Amino acid sequence: MKAKKILFLLGVGATLLTSNLIAAEMDARAIMDKVDARDDGQTLEQDMMMLLIDKNGAERTRDLKSYAKDVGVDAYRTMFFKSPADVKNTAFLTYDYDDASKDDDQWLYLPALKKVKRIPSTDKSSSFMGSDFSYFDMTDRDLDDYNFKILKETKVRGHDAWMIESTPNNQKVIDESGYEKTIAIVRKDNFVVVRAINFLTNGKKKYLDLTQIHEENGIWLVDEMSMTTKKGQRTLHKTVLTFSNVSLNKEIDDNVFTTRRIEKGL
Repeated sequence: MKAKKILFLLGVGATLLTSNLIAAEMDARAIMDKVDARDDGQTLEQDMMMLLIDKNGAERTRDLKSYAKDVGVDAYRTMFFKSPADVKNTAFLTYDYDDASKDDDQWLYLPALKKVKRIPSTDKSSSFMGSDFSYFDMTDRDLDDYNFKILKETKVRGHDAWMIESTPNNQKVIDESGYEKTIAIVRKDNFVVVRAINFLTNGKKKYLDLTQIHEENGIWLVDEMSMTTKKGQRTLHKTVLTFSNVSLNKEIDDNVFTTRRIEKGL
């Protein structure tokens, strides 16, 4: 399964590098190509718990089931909300196309309206279901849309890493994403982006942190991650995602990734 984006909500995989010397000689784009080329399996099924924390510390939780699959060179993902009652049976479907000339497709099923809504590109910077992740965060990024620069070498949780800045090279990406630039922390040993700061056009910042990851059969997976929205030093909102009951490379029917299926539910 190909993962082009800096945030990998449904799972982060990486190919282990045998020589740190080779890695040290890479330029910024070559490093991001390695991030892009990570193996994260052909399919992924897992349970997700979404914790929403507002500026006053009040918490809400949402229980989800998610599926992902490579279909040819494209990546399909489906998420079903199981609880609480106000979001139960809501479902989300996204098609990430490998062809950079095609806009990714996204649909949201709203049970109260009994209707599937297609997410237009103009809405992709909007919050996904009240979380700190946007609809844009749920799709892959085309590396050709960005300029990359290594800012410095650093360490994160005891691991050597690069700090890499990515800046959109066209206004369309800025308008669609709402991001002026992103600074990502990439671990040298496995090419996993473990932290990132997204600079929004409205002056806010979103901080991504993969707080727990583990390796399974050469593939790196996320156990827990968070996205925190701040304005200056003030935290406005935070979303924590935890993942469990992970199943890699299990057969998943293509029908799971259709608008008819998200209407039907689990």
